[in-house]
Amino acid sequence: MPRTILFNKPYDVLSQFTDRGSAGTTRRTLSDFIDLPGVYAAGRLDRDSEGLMILTDDGRLQHRIADPRNKWPKTYWVQVEGTITDAALETLRRGVTLKDGITRPAEASRMAEPSGLWPRNPPIRQRKSVPDSWLRLTIREGRNRQVRRMTAAVGFPTLRLIRYAVGDWTLDGLPSGVWNHAPMHRRPPEPPKPRAKSGAKSGPNSGPTPRRQTGATQGATQGAKQGPKQGPKPGAATRRGRDAGKPPAGSARRPGKRR
Repeated sequence: MPRTILFNKPYDVLSQFTDRGSAGTTRRTLSDFIDLPGVYAAGRLDRDSEGLMILTDDGRLQHRIADPRNKWPKTYWVQVEGTITDAALETLRRGVTLKDGITRPAEASRMAEPSGLWPRNPPIRQRKSVPDSWLRLTIREGRNRQVRRMTAAVGFPTLRLIRYAVGDWTLDGLPSGVWNHAPMHRRPPEPPKPRAKSGAKSGPNSGPTPRRQTGATQGATQGAKQGPKQGPKPGAATRRGRDAGKPPAGSARRPGKRR
């Protein structure tokens, strides 16, 4: 039976089990929190981001979640510098122009600070003269540091970023640094398959089934394909009439008796 777990990744933790190429490093990895062998992360979460990660030993499920072409919704709680405006929210919803192109339309709305939110270590740096605010942002693509770039592009830099949900799976009841088995009734469904047009068969050569032909209709059809019977070419009849009395070439004509 495939195993799938939910993990609430703390701040300053790498979303991988080893820190390759950094001998003697003190950076924390998933192996500091998860002792379940054989599971792998379905997608990344930046070191300076917190929140929900999905880990599984089901390769198919891992691909479905991680591949941005499947457009799984990912919801974030975002603390930004400044009081978010209606214009900024509308721009986030329509799509933001970044260096690598325009983002897909997103769901964006204001929210209060999440209740029961765990403290971040270290805490964010805040300026007393500048207020901050929270928004809920749902995107369906996975560009590098996309949420941070989106909020910065509309004039509100991200101070703290928490991934709250992936599909129907959420952080509810999951403290920071803790993992739990995923409730399988919330397993993401298969991506929708394109539907064929009504009344049409699938396949490149689809079309209505031809009726069976009888002998008469088959003969008529073949006659129609061959076309009308062609007559003699012009001048052919005249030549045949003129040559009717001549003997075949190379033959001698015998004299007959006179009457």
